[in-house]
Amino acid sequence: MQHAISQSRRAFLSRTGQFTTAAAVAGLTGGMSRKAAAQTTDCAPESAVTAVKDSHYLLADVRLEEGFERDGDVVIATRTALHTLEIKDGKIAALHGAGATLPTGLPTYQANGQLALPTMRDMHIHLDKTFYGGPWQAPRPRQGKTIMDMIALEEKLLPQLLPTSVERAEGLIALLQSKGSTVARSHCNIDPVSGLKSLEHLKLALEKHKDDFVCEIVAFPQHGLLHSKVDGLMREAMQMGVEYVGGLDPTNVDGAMEKSLDAMFQIALDTGKGVDIHLHETSPAGVAAVNYMIDTVEKNPALKGKVTISHAFALTTLTPEQLEETAARLAANGMTIASTVPIGGLMMPLPQLSKAGVFVMTGTDSVIDHWSPFGSGDMLEKAYLYAQLYRGSDEFHLSRSLAISTGGILPLDNDGNRAWPKAGDEAGFTLAAASCSAEAVARVAPRGATFHKGRLVAGGVGKA
Repeated sequence: MQHAISQSRRAFLSRTGQFTTAAAVAGLTGGMSRKAAAQTTDCAPESAVTAVKDSHYLLADVRLEEGFERDGDVVIATRTALHTLEIKDGKIAALHGAGATLPTGLPTYQANGQLALPTMRDMHIHLDKTFYGGPWQAPRPRQGKTIMDMIALEEKLLPQLLPTSVERAEGLIALLQSKGSTVARSHCNIDPVSGLKSLEHLKLALEKHKDDFVCEIVAFPQHGLLHSKVDGLMREAMQMGVEYVGGLDPTNVDGAMEKSLDAMFQIALDTGKGVDIHLHETSPAGVAAVNYMIDTVEKNPALKGKVTISHAFALTTLTPEQLEETAARLAANGMTIASTVPIGGLMMPLPQLSKAGVFVMTGTDSVIDHWSPFGSGDMLEKAYLYAQLYRGSDEFHLSRSLAISTGGILPLDNDGNRAWPKAGDEAGFTLAAASCSAEAVARVAPRGATFHKGRLVAGGVGKA
């Protein structure tokens, strides 16, 4: 890579070699505490400051992307330069380039040349139920088990998880922050076993982090909206600060697709909330559910721009022509797809959806629980998977892959102009040991520090 400042790649790598690469592998064990998660994923120098409480300060030697370098029409590299960020009252007040006259008398911290990336957003996670923070336990074998079998298992597990669910949710929040995520959307169980307890506990955990973490909550009828008869509980949850009405596989779980979806949408319409439904079904019933939801939004303008379909595996079964038509309708109604970027037999048509104008976002889903042990809580890893799955191995496409992890925010636009950060933006970002966003995606670069509204919430920065 060539950069706007005089510096060789070898010199850059030599300097960033002071950072540990533990962030790439940490956070996967069920027994890791909040403190351990923060320590293990910290890739800042040992002399780093781990608390920045100033309302007005400077952060020096922050690497920002300046533009693309091209060979003809082909992007072959990304230019970067070091800047000093002036941060005031939670916002970026100014970006000072090399040689600029800096304000005097302000506390100054040192980023040591790390690359600033936009805030990561974990937009599909279950903070309320997890094995994380407890002893290791792998999920039980699922071969031959139906979703109803898993629901029956969960009915036994929930009473065991509830007593420690506040602490474990906090541990997951710390893990996400250490990976650069300070914005999330968490689904939260509303079921006959836990009632509203899971929601109450999740809200307690989030209240403790109201200044360093933002989280939307989805009331999630994990045991089926109709099957578990929780319409009343769901409506109570809507009065407790919940932003979204959830749902689950209306045919496979509730056994009545239209009735189940109508009940879900009615709660949303009655309360003015959005919708975020888990739809795993890949049978024709799954396609029918997608179409029925689009029809419902078209008939109810109040729902436009407020409906998310999580997973949406049924889209993998469509022909190219059917997908094009469905994607156009999803986009026209402002409907979002939340995908975990699955690997394996299902190849989600995420690039086609994005090209059609559908907003696509990603999330962890499970870090470690009775469903899966493989989650890392790392949204940059999701961009890495996206790039691999959809053949984004060149500089340009690697840099574009970052968008799925940041809510569409990228340092450079498609023409190579700086789109982020700008003066006036909220001071939320993560510092990564990488020369550019393409390298950060391809190598899942360690994160050294995470800032939220100007506050250092994970990792550390150097002393100036």
